[in-house]
This record gives sequence, structure tokens and C-alpha cells, in this order.
Amino acid sequence: MNPATQEEIHRVWDELSDFEASQTKQATSQLMAFLCDQGNAWNATWAGAIRVNGDSVDDELQGWRVGAVEALHPVAPHPDEGHFKGILRLWDQRKIDPSFLLPLRSVGTFRTYSFRRELPSEWFESLFYNIHYGSIGTRDAVFVAFPLNQDAESHFGFYSRKTFTDDEIARLAYALRGIKWFHRHLMLSHGLLMASSPLTRTERKVLQLLLTDATEKDIAHQVKIAASTAHQYIVSIYRKFGVRSRAGLMSLWLNRGG
Repeated sequence: MNPATQEEIHRVWDELSDFEASQTKQATSQLMAFLCDQGNAWNATWAGAIRVNGDSVDDELQGWRVGAVEALHPVAPHPDEGHFKGILRLWDQRKIDPSFLLPLRSVGTFRTYSFRRELPSEWFESLFYNIHYGSIGTRDAVFVAFPLNQDAESHFGFYSRKTFTDDEIARLAYALRGIKWFHRHLMLSHGLLMASSPLTRTERKVLQLLLTDATEKDIAHQVKIAASTAHQYIVSIYRKFGVRSRAGLMSLWLNRGG
């Protein structure tokens, strides 16, 4: 990788650190757009993976489930990551496709994995590939996995209309390896790290406002719920993260190394 590319990546790291704790979604979109440019990809996703039960010998996925997913460019038919959620429904039903087993190779280590390099040629003729990838123009996909602990990983995926090159994969891996704190913020913002259970969609909206100076009344107004309902959501969020106040919640985001 040439020094100019490295400097570009370092500049983006600096820009990410300038975002407020409440702006994780905006920061993620900016990062994915930059990385799509670096990897010549037309779309990108982020997925937070958690291991809910790794003891079942009948589970080929070793207890790993996708707790949250975000897309840079949502794909039809549903404007809210509906296309990708269709894949996740099959994952949750454990209807195993060979592509589902790729993330489990060397699980617990920082790694990359990709379709064209690791799946057999006949997979690209399968109904699964044609429905979920070929039909929207994706020829290849590459993923970068960052483990936060033995039961939580952050995965970025990139989708291209051509085959990814070694250089493109190296750029994506380099850019995502140096920002553990950001992977941690992403997992925290969805309740996939240091929380007793994942956050609901409304809880995530309330959480982002809790990380600002918005009052409970402001939060209720912006989320369009009653003040009493907003309070209940706030109490639920505190309980899930094991804190008693907004200050305790904020400290989780400030502790980048924890």
C-alpha cells in the first residue's frame, strides 16, 4: 500500500474521532462510503454478530447470530435493509448456505473472507447466489471481521460488480483494523456489547439522544412518543447496560479501551 493511500485512511480515522457519541450512524455511513471508494464497491454493510449459545453440537453456526445490520445503500424491496434481512432470516432459521460458514473460519481473530476466493465455482450458479447477489448485480463480496471478545464481532461487508483485487482487500483490512474503538461504539450503539440484550429500534433512537444533552421531554418530542413512554425506554436502556444514570451510560462510550 502506498503512503498516499495510508495517509488518506489516517485522515478518515481522524474524522471519525471528531463525531460525537450520538452520531455513530452518520460516522458509519461516512466510513462505508469512503471504503466503497477504496475497494471499488457499489455497496457496504455492517453487521454486529454475537454468540448466544456455542454449546449446541447440532448448530453448524456455533451459536453465532447477527444481532444488527446496517446498509450504506438499502436494497429493495424494503427501504430499511429489507434485502439483507431476507438473508438473515435464513441464517436465524439455520437453513445453511455455504456462504454462511465463511465467517466461522478462524472465528475470534481479525480476518478477511470473500466469495470469489473461498467459495466453489458452482455456488455462483446456485439459486441462493442468484436471488440474493446476482439479481442485484453483485459479482463478489468481501468481509472484514473484527472480534471484540469471544462472543461479539463486528463485520463490514463490501459488494462489487467485479472480483476484488488483493490490493483492494488489503486497503479495506488496513482501514478497519486500526479503529477498535469505533467497532466497539457500533456494537454498543446496538446493545450488542456490555448490554444484557440487544436494543430495539426505538431504544436505539432514544439511546442516540441520551448521548446528547437532550432532556427527557426533548427525547419524547423527537422520537414522537409520550414523555412517560420515553422515561420507560430510558429506564430499560439503563437496565440493559447496567448503569443508573446518563453519566454512567456515557462512560461506556468514553472508555475506548474497555
